[in-house]
Amino acid sequence: MVKKITDTAILNNGVSIPWLGIGLWKVYEEEEVVNTIKSAVQFGYRSIDTAANYKNEESVGKAIKKVDVSRNELFITTKVWNTHQGYESTLNAFEESRKKLDLE
Repeated sequence: MVKKITDTAILNNGVSIPWLGIGLWKVYEEEEVVNTIKSAVQFGYRSIDTAANYKNEESVGKAIKKVDVSRNELFITTKVWNTHQGYESTLNAFEESRKKLDLE
């Protein structure tokens, strides 16, 4: 049971994922993305969710660099759009998203 915003679950591979996260669907303007993420992190959110189709991954990447917590404390998710499904297409879409998010 989730009791606080920082509670996590452990995935089968041992990775800890926050139960709650901030979603960024329909948050497009860079300043709005940055302010949303900074506020969410201030309030305790450690999971940030975006998608290639949201068209805000670059702004999300910039915002991640501006928050007052270590990158290692953040769990970032993005999603592959339907037209990019399939093994090679998914790998290419992942790489494109990773670059836009400016993440390793």
